[in-house]
Amino acid sequence: MKLKLSAKLILPAILLCLASWQLGQGSYIHLKAGVAQYLIADAWQQQENSTTQIKPWPWADTWPVARLVVPQHNIDQYVLAGVSGESLAFGPGYVFASAAPTALGNTIIAAHRDTHFSFLKDLKKGEVITLYDRQGTQRHYVVHDMTIVDKDDVAWLNIDKAQYQLTLATCYPFDAIQAGGPLRYVVRAISLPDISA
Repeated sequence: MKLKLSAKLILPAILLCLASWQLGQGSYIHLKAGVAQYLIADAWQQQENSTTQIKPWPWADTWPVARLVVPQHNIDQYVLAGVSGESLAFGPGYVFASAAPTALGNTIIAAHRDTHFSFLKDLKKGEVITLYDRQGTQRHYVVHDMTIVDKDDVAWLNIDKAQYQLTLATCYPFDAIQAGGPLRYVVRAISLPDISA
């Protein structure tokens, strides 16, 4: 009798442990992303108006290159150099093949849909995004359009290079159970002459 009761408790105990572990993993990702932004902010302050690249922690393979601010959504994030998996785990990443932050051309920044770029689903046309570079230059961009593309469709990368543009990209859909997937959500913003810094 005692043996049967123990067997009845083992399965629920195992399921409870697995559920706790899954919840812990999900919380860990958000905690890591949040704490990293504080360390990155410190590195940003140290390297502002400097040519030196300050890493946010000694083993980091990235450094802050820009600051992204969207006041309507309480967003103030530091953008890291590169879009490797390690960089994107800690913040939005700047795509090296694109125009430098605040420079003429198309500046592309990517981030995960469930952490730093989760706000993109609520972004609306006409809202303002401000980007700062390390030299203190700021440029204001107005959201022009949003589109969903296949991950292999790169046409959105080659937008007018004679214009100041900012493109934000993340995986889609926002509520997908698994990361990655074949679709990307792309937000294009354009700096208008009457509101650019």
